[in-house]
Amino acid sequence: MQKAQDGDGAAYRLLLGSIMPAIQSLVRRRVFDEALAEDVVQDTLMTIHRVRHTYDPARPIMPWIAAIAATRAIDGLRRQGRIQRRELWDETVLAMELDPDATHRMEDFAVEGEVSQLLARLPARQRQAVEMVKLQQMSLDSAAQATSQSVPALKALLHRAFAKLRQDSTTQKGVSDNG
Repeated sequence: MQKAQDGDGAAYRLLLGSIMPAIQSLVRRRVFDEALAEDVVQDTLMTIHRVRHTYDPARPIMPWIAAIAATRAIDGLRRQGRIQRRELWDETVLAMELDPDATHRMEDFAVEGEVSQLLARLPARQRQAVEMVKLQQMSLDSAAQATSQSVPALKALLHRAFAKLRQDSTTQKGVSDNG
């Protein structure tokens, strides 16, 4: 996938060919109608193509693919009005194919993406202060020393950073409520 993200078409075709059986298996555990299952498989492949830039090569690929396939299956069942149908859960098979911590890592990955987007809105010095004190959990003294600032100056940067993030959050909420 990393080569595909870098634009290697041959690697991308090889990837799609190798993940197709896993996608079909994952989808068929949730979708029992053959035509709908095939539509969901195609929708999953299109989604993977569309969001391939979000895959983190440092993480296993199967939990990422499984999350997309599960979401597309649920969407397909909802569109058909079949969401109340049974789902087949074979815990042993699922455990063999998927990492049991995948859900937590996918949630962590989504949160990391949101945090990155929020931090990108901040000026460099404010972003650095937040990263050191909140994300790296450095003490105020250590962070101040590392940035050659006084503790009160660092506190002021943090205050301004959080005020900006709150303001942006309120602005975004107002836009989504009105939109």
